[in-house]
Amino acid sequence: QVQLVESGGGLVQAGGSLRLSCAASGRTFSSRAMGWFRQAPGKEREFVSTVNKSGGSTVYADSVKGRFTISRDNAKNTLYLQMNSLKPEDTAVYYCAATLPSWSGTATYARNYNFWGQGTQVTVSS
Repeated sequence: QVQLVESGGGLVQAGGSLRLSCAASGRTFSSRAMGWFRQAPGKEREFVSTVNKSGGSTVYADSVKGRFTISRDNAKNTLYLQMNSLKPEDTAVYYCAATLPSWSGTATYARNYNFWGQGTQVTVSS
């Protein structure tokens, strides 16, 4: 089992930046692929980015490519999402998620993840 707690959300103007963090409990963080998803009001949850166990492989949604950067610090059991050049359409609740240790590589589908955080709100004003 792993518990995930996101932080770092808030209100920012368009063009601004935010850095989300996801703190994971337990000793198995480094054995899990991790991901960020988001859900805007009235919309389905969508994939944002994923990183493999070592941090050496990442995947991004086309909508955030070149603006967002996912990273992880396995020594600190923490996942990050650096968000730059934010747009109003980035407004959503952002969730971090973890796979089972048996998962190999990156994971771009929500069904690949077994553990989810409670989410952190990101609001980008125009």
